[in-house]
Amino acid sequence: MITPPEATEYQSYYGRYISLVPGRDLAQTLESQLGESLPTLRAIDEQKSLSRYAPGKWSIKEVLGHVIDAERIFTCRALRFARRDPTPLPGFDQDPYVAAANFDSRPWDDSITEFEHVRRSTILFFRALAPEELLRSGTASQSSITVRALGYIIAGHELHHMAIIRDRYL
Repeated sequence: MITPPEATEYQSYYGRYISLVPGRDLAQTLESQLGESLPTLRAIDEQKSLSRYAPGKWSIKEVLGHVIDAERIFTCRALRFARRDPTPLPGFDQDPYVAAANFDSRPWDDSITEFEHVRRSTILFFRALAPEELLRSGTASQSSITVRALGYIIAGHELHHMAIIRDRYL
């Protein structure tokens, strides 16, 4: 069981995501999110996936693409820190990533499938970690963070953006 991180394990900014994560087991939460998010995403058709709730806001496709990108980045950080890589890792600016990705040109069904596969990979990665690996830390965005905190950020970030999709787009 992967329990929530202590507040000392991450930069305070990430508390907004970690506080959204219910339960006391990260792997179970990541798995249950698939069961909740995939039906919502699959109910959105190609046309609706291009909608924006306001001018200048991301489309649903771009929101999901951002979630996928962020999950990959946070999992890569967790992998490197779990393996004791001491290299400080830079932050990433989400807006240029979304602009460069051209998510709106991709088939919506492919984006959903990609999200599912990335998430399943993330689940397997975190399930395989030993307790001591979860507590290992490194520097990302000029702040110390643990592997466990990164897992909870992944879960909370997805919850945050799925709530936006449900509340503002659907």
